[in-house]
Amino acid sequence: MDTKLTLKLNQEIIEKAKAYASNKKMSLSRIVEAYLQSLTSTSDNPEFEISPFVKSIATGTEIPTDLDYKKEYTDHLMEKYK
Repeated sequence: MDTKLTLKLNQEIIEKAKAYASNKKMSLSRIVEAYLQSLTSTSDNPEFEISPFVKSIATGTEIPTDLDYKKEYTDHLMEKYK
């Protein structure tokens, strides 16, 4: 049984999501439904692949509150361009 759900989202995100859905030839509702299903599913075989970044958000990976991201990025660049 389908039920209506109302979400409040940033207009720019909505526009990008609609464009993405159009390119994938899927409805935005179907994409949201599949994503929510993948979050709540115990199966390791989702209907379509979720990016590692989105999975990291969904699994609750925590970033330390005292993280100095500018220093981390600088260190990364220094290591990359040695």
